[in-house]
Amino acid sequence: MKLLPRPKAAPACETCPLFPREWLLEEGKWDYLVALAGNPNTGKSTIFNALTGLRQHVGNWPGKTVARAEGGFSFGGKRYKVVDLPGTYSLLTMSQEEEIARDFLLFGRPDAVIVVVDATALERNLNLTLQVLEITSRVVVALNLMDEARRRGIRVNPRALSRELGVPVVPTVARTGKGLRRLLETVEGVIEGRIATHPRRIPLDPELEKAVQTLVPLLLEAFPGLPHARWIALRLLDGDPSIRRAVETGELARLVPEPVP
Repeated sequence: MKLLPRPKAAPACETCPLFPREWLLEEGKWDYLVALAGNPNTGKSTIFNALTGLRQHVGNWPGKTVARAEGGFSFGGKRYKVVDLPGTYSLLTMSQEEEIARDFLLFGRPDAVIVVVDATALERNLNLTLQVLEITSRVVVALNLMDEARRRGIRVNPRALSRELGVPVVPTVARTGKGLRRLLETVEGVIEGRIATHPRRIPLDPELEKAVQTLVPLLLEAFPGLPHARWIALRLLDGDPSIRRAVETGELARLVPEPVP
């Protein structure tokens, strides 16, 4: 199965814009951190394997029985670390997988998030996509399984979808590697600011917006440096038991990342 073109001679490899190099997945060894999110069975792990090859490590998330997969590659002269988040349909319920994916997006400081969606089941997949867009604007959607969609007579317009979501949408066929280079070029553009994003977010009822604006400063006072305080405020107002517990026990302070030097 051909996933990514690989040059035959070593000297040529070094000049290739996309060439996985042997470097350790340790703090400070990469330039950019990218998260891969998506529903189960969208081809997310296939994209992860195509990008990282043998340069990956699999363990467990701290304190969890859920597998953690991370890997690395080089592209355009930059080194990327990729974290393959557990497949999940939502960020709003109580499973371990959803909690892990949510916490990494909130506190893991990814430079970009690739949301992998199934072109044959967009309605189901866009639920998670819109939830991710509520957390971060640095999102690129990989519209995967385009070959299967065509086989079923399903037509998806990536440009129209991009306009609706406010973030880039790149059609891909992960099992053959089609579209992956363009996907990485787009991720690079989003991270470096050459591609602007304007994520679609649902306006709040005025009373709810007022409550959010009141709660956010209180959260920041209690947990200095708290990222995505607005999203956390919304979850508290929605009665999310895990977020409420994290606030009441002070666990939220442990999740706040240390300031970047």
